[in-house]
Amino acid sequence: MMLTLSYPHIEKQDQQSAHLQRLPRIRVAQIVMDYIAYGWSVEEICRQHLYLTLAETHAAMGYYFDHQEEIDKEIRQEWQQVEENLVHDRQSSASTQ
Repeated sequence: MMLTLSYPHIEKQDQQSAHLQRLPRIRVAQIVMDYIAYGWSVEEICRQHLYLTLAETHAAMGYYFDHQEEIDKEIRQEWQQVEENLVHDRQSSASTQ
């Protein structure tokens, strides 16, 4: 028997990032980055981002802890893209001077 978990407030479709149902542009990984980078609790994340509810943020963190490898991979890929963009921007700036 296969058990399928459902996460209130979270949507995850094949080949897409997990995100909030009410605010589909907010990905679980974005919420998790505040937890990792700043050590913020769920309550502090909601204080810093007034548009988030406690229930949404708890659901996002629950999803993260159950799918940590998936979300950590998404975060690593995003940081890698940021670093590549910075290198590209520096090279472009240097060539125009």
